[in-house]
Amino acid sequence: MTEATTAADGRMPALYIGHGAPPLLDDPVWSGQLAAWASDLPRPKAILIVSAHWESAPVSLSASGAELVYDFGGFDPKYYRMTYRTPDATALAGRIAKLMPDTEPVHQHTSRGLDHGAWVPLKIMYPDAGIPVLQMSLPTHDPERLLRLGERLRPLRDEGVLIIGSGFLTHGLPFLKEFRIEAAVPQWSADFDQWAAEALTRGDVDELSSYLSKAPGMPYAHPTVEHYSPLFVTLGAATDPGAPGLQVVDGFWMGLSKRSLQVA
Repeated sequence: MTEATTAADGRMPALYIGHGAPPLLDDPVWSGQLAAWASDLPRPKAILIVSAHWESAPVSLSASGAELVYDFGGFDPKYYRMTYRTPDATALAGRIAKLMPDTEPVHQHTSRGLDHGAWVPLKIMYPDAGIPVLQMSLPTHDPERLLRLGERLRPLRDEGVLIIGSGFLTHGLPFLKEFRIEAAVPQWSADFDQWAAEALTRGDVDELSSYLSKAPGMPYAHPTVEHYSPLFVTLGAATDPGAPGLQVVDGFWMGLSKRSLQVA
């Protein structure tokens, strides 16, 4: 893992992470990478996370302290008993609402909790659940709109808020031939991962935004794009979206790319 750093001016970074299915919690390799990454960061005052598993417009915020969403099936019953109760995040919700223009109103959901795209990685990164957390919905898949959304959220980083886009750099589940952690990597997954790694190294936001026409491995890598889209919220929240970020985690899990990014 590449050593993680924060911005020179003391801002919290913004992250794009692969969140994995609940069995990630039992994978010592990837969970160890996420835990080590979190330990390298300053402790956030609050966390705002955008997960691939909540697509809703207008922009919506989860209810602070609500029950978790168990939006998966076929796994060990123990995962459906897990909890992750975090402190009240009402103040963060109010702050986010003030950052949004009239053309992008914020809906405060009264009952929705964190889905597995949020609580699974956070249970590893911040297991004490001692940090206020809000989840924001993914209101669009248009890279330009998501970059603008991230830009509006950028001031939160100066206030100690860790902004996380949670997805999976490749997510072609229908095209996997086997479902085990050490599964062989399909060529479409390897090709997309290499393309994205090179574009991220260059800080080439235009290339990353043109994935539908330029990325090798499509549409197999993303038959639907909700796991890729959160990347643009992260890039928009960067101080300089065109600056190369730190690719802190790489490699594959069940044949899917777990490449993850930190931007200053």
